[in-house]
Amino acid sequence: MDDVLYQTRGAVVLITLNRPAQLNAISAGMRQGLFEAFARFEADDAARVAILTGSGEKAFCAGMDLKEAAATGLAVPPRGFLPVIGQGVNLSKPTIAAVNGVAFAGGWLFAQMCDLCVAADHATFGITEARVGRGMPWAPPLVHMVQQRAMMELLLTGEPIDAQRALQIGFVNRVVPAADLLPTCFALAERIAANAPLTVRAAREMVHLSTEMGRSAALRAAEHLFDSVYRSEDAQEGPRAFREKRAPQWKGR
Repeated sequence: MDDVLYQTRGAVVLITLNRPAQLNAISAGMRQGLFEAFARFEADDAARVAILTGSGEKAFCAGMDLKEAAATGLAVPPRGFLPVIGQGVNLSKPTIAAVNGVAFAGGWLFAQMCDLCVAADHATFGITEARVGRGMPWAPPLVHMVQQRAMMELLLTGEPIDAQRALQIGFVNRVVPAADLLPTCFALAERIAANAPLTVRAAREMVHLSTEMGRSAALRAAEHLFDSVYRSEDAQEGPRAFREKRAPQWKGR
């Protein structure tokens, strides 16, 4: 786990890619560490939101460690090679990418797979695989996040974009000064963690399902997702707490 750090603060978990000297490039140790960190987060009932960031001020993640890839002769990455949320890593709780610098290739993927993304104002983003002859089979979900023409330009040119451009095309939720990055992410995570956990989980799942379905099917799926939410103890606790002018005590059931 040396390549990945795991810290808990209340209901929020901070997962840090920890190879700053290598711009947090993805190594075998980092892949294993992320698999373990995500499994630990999912298994912890007290943990409600995770923030993913990188060590240092230069990079969130510069992508695959190409020196390691060259040494091992990596060709087609096997299924499950990378710890990708929603594709080999199953999480039912929200994640936030705190992008503190370069997010290229696999680093873009790590920002893309999180539910929300906050960027430092000096951060840069790029899908740079075309420059080194590699592939980006993980990119299809991006078409639901940004304009098609923007996606095409990113993939074909390999040219990086700055944080403001990433905000304009809809890939980033917020751009903040570097010193405010983690405080902003923790405030956002704590706001989410304060909400009813069953509602948060169902809302997250509804968004993901809606990207794969037509309108009518998505509406039917949403009704199914929220049926158990409406029938939960928390659904009674929320209005009761509002009436009694106190903070709700969520039980997640």
